[in-house]
Amino acid sequence: MPLADLSTLDVLWIALSVFLVVVGLGLALVMFNLSGTVRRLTSFIQGLEKEVLPVINKAGGTVDRVNAQLDKVDRVTDSAVDAADSVDTAVRAVSLAITRPVQKLSGLFEGVSHGLSALRVSRDPRQAMDTARKASARREQEIADELEHGAEGP
Repeated sequence: MPLADLSTLDVLWIALSVFLVVVGLGLALVMFNLSGTVRRLTSFIQGLEKEVLPVINKAGGTVDRVNAQLDKVDRVTDSAVDAADSVDTAVRAVSLAITRPVQKLSGLFEGVSHGLSALRVSRDPRQAMDTARKASARREQEIADELEHGAEGP
């Protein structure tokens, strides 16, 4: 069959066949290169599994140990808070036990002082006693106010 007997349709079929063979060879080359990439990726993932899983296991163990230590610290801080509360209660009890007698003594001395001064001036014992009682009560109230404001701060 001579070349001149080829029709246009025959040329198109030949061109299409050549094109498909070239595309097939190109796809085969791409698939071959892709298989190499997939092989390297698989190897990388396997190596990553071998390296990362022990690290994750160690990190999990470390977290468990840290949690155990935090539990111990929590118990220690709870004990410290309980001790601080006990000390606070004791200090308040001692403070109350000392404050009231000091307040009364200060009021007594203030009352005696004012009472004697009033007795010298007026020479009336009843008026001196009344002045002493008022001065004593006023001094006790002043101390109570100072203690109240001292506990609250300025």
